Amino acid sequence: MNLVLKTSEFDFELPPELIAQEPRLDREAARMMVVNRATGTLEHFTIRDLPGFLKAGDLLVLNDTRVIPARIYGHKEKTGGRVELLLLEDLKNGQWHALCGSSRRPPVGTRLIMADGQLIAEVLELNECGGIRVLMLSDRPVLDVLEEVGLPPLPPYIKRPKVPEVATLARDRLYYQTVYARAPGAVAAPTAGLHITESLLQRLSQMGVANTAVTLHVGMGTFKPVKTGLISEHQMEAERYEVTPETATVIAQTKLHKGRVVAVGSTVVRTLESVAMEGGGISPGSGRTRIFITPPYSFKVVDAMLTNFHLPKSTLIMMVSALAGTELIRHAYSEAIKEQYRFYSYGDSMLIV
Repeated sequence: MNLVLKTSEFDFELPPELIAQEPRLDREAARMMVVNRATGTLEHFTIRDLPGFLKAGDLLVLNDTRVIPARIYGHKEKTGGRVELLLLEDLKNGQWHALCGSSRRPPVGTRLIMADGQLIAEVLELNECGGIRVLMLSDRPVLDVLEEVGLPPLPPYIKRPKVPEVATLARDRLYYQTVYARAPGAVAAPTAGLHITESLLQRLSQMGVANTAVTLHVGMGTFKPVKTGLISEHQMEAERYEVTPETATVIAQTKLHKGRVVAVGSTVVRTLESVAMEGGGISPGSGRTRIFITPPYSFKVVDAMLTNFHLPKSTLIMMVSALAGTELIRHAYSEAIKEQYRFYSYGDSMLIV
C-alpha cells in the first residue's frame, strides 16, 4: 500500500535553547534515549550504557568519512568584494564543486583570492542548483591548505563568528569529527558517531560486539528540510559511498549467525540499504546513492540504529520514523523536549532497538 504522506506530518516545535551549540567534552556523557519498537517504551540512559543494549554477535557499523575543514574566506580579484567558499567535492584535476557566499554569484572566469592568497579559485561553471565549479590553484595540495586554514563546515544552527576564537576553533575541529574518521570527503559530520570513543569500541569488542565501517561522504543535502508538500515529491541529493568486500563479508556472517546489524547514524543506514540484496546481504562497491527512506519501508540489512535528534521536516526524521514508526517517534521527540534533551549535531542520541 502506497501512503500519501505530507511533509507537515514530520514537523514539530523545538525550543531554540535545546539546539546544542557546544559539544560535550566527554563524548560518552551524551544522553541516550532507548526506543524499544517491540514494547513501545522509552528509557533514558547515556551513551556509556550502550553495551547494556547489545550482545555478543551483534555488529556495529560505522561511517569512517572524514569532515574536511572546507569553509574558507577571501575576495574577488578584480573588485575586492568579499567571498566565502564551501568546497563540497573534489572533482579531481584540481576542480571542485563549491557553494559561494557573496553579494552575487561570481560569473565564469572570475578569480577568487582565498585564504590570504594560499588558494586561488577560478570559476569554471555556474550550476543550476546554485553551486559553482572552480579550478583551485595552489602551490600545495588543497587538502593540506584546508587542514591548516579552513574552518569546520558547521551547520547554520550552530552559531559561530566568521573568525572564531582559537580555543573554539580547536574544539570544533576536534569534536565535529568522529574518533575513527579516515577518508576525507564529508562536508558535514555523521553526527551519531560523534558520541563513540575508542574506549567504548574496546569495551564492546571485549564483550563480543565487533565493528566495521562503510564510507559515505555526507553532503549538505542530508540535513536540508523537505520543502515540498508531499514527501514523495522531494528529490534527494546524491552522496558518494564505498563498501568494501571485507565489510560485506562480516555483515553476511553477522546475519548468518543471527546477530544484529546496528547502524551508527543515518548515513550508515542509507549506505547499507542502498547496497542491500535479497536475504539481507549487501553488494560491495562504490557509487552514489539518492535513496530516500520514508514510511513505510522494509529494512533489508539494518536491525537497530543509533542516531541523534533531527530537524523538523528533514529526511532524517522521516528515516527514523520508517524504522520505529511515526507515532512512536512523535512520542519520543515530545518526551525528548519535555526532558530537555540536546538536539541536532552536537546534541544527544537515540537508540532504536
